[in-house]
Amino acid sequence: MTQIDYYFATISPYSYLAGTRLEEVAAKHGATINYKPLDIMGLFARTGGIPPKDRHISRIEYRAQELLRQSRNLGMDFNLQPAHWPTNMAPSSYAVIAAIKDGSGDVGKLCHSLLRACWAEEKDVAQDDVIRSCLSDAGFDPDLANSGLLVGAETYAANLEEAVDRGVFGAPFYITPDDQRFWGQDRLDDLDRHLAELKG
Repeated sequence: MTQIDYYFATISPYSYLAGTRLEEVAAKHGATINYKPLDIMGLFARTGGIPPKDRHISRIEYRAQELLRQSRNLGMDFNLQPAHWPTNMAPSSYAVIAAIKDGSGDVGKLCHSLLRACWAEEKDVAQDDVIRSCLSDAGFDPDLANSGLLVGAETYAANLEEAVDRGVFGAPFYITPDDQRFWGQDRLDDLDRHLAELKG
């Protein structure tokens, strides 16, 4: 079975705009998704990226236009300046890692729920009550928010190291078994076509 390694950040606007399309593409091709939440700011620092607030004004302005344009095109609710961004990504990432290990609910739904909380619902995904609600909505025990914190921290750090080693530099980022790399929610159609080619 084909696997897609999916590197993302729980506060990434472009990961949010991907919606559930990755899950749809994977289901279409019988592929599994390996969800790998990571520290996007740490990734930028390691791979030559610059945090949004530190970019040249021309890039800041274009990013703002593009995010609004893409959200309109996709018909998704979107707040360009959410009340709780940036925020600490670690707690929500640890919850995703715990949910993956638990396996009782829908990890894709959990990831989208966390991203939507940040970018469309004015919620702080670093807060325990928000994380617990997202876990519950995705079919997980909300107590996972407070379990496996050491494993979560270790996996979160390992995901960053792995991402750097594999050429990841942004989010969302998708890698197929033949090391084809796709960066951005606007490359999901390319990923779809490539998976079809792999199947022959």
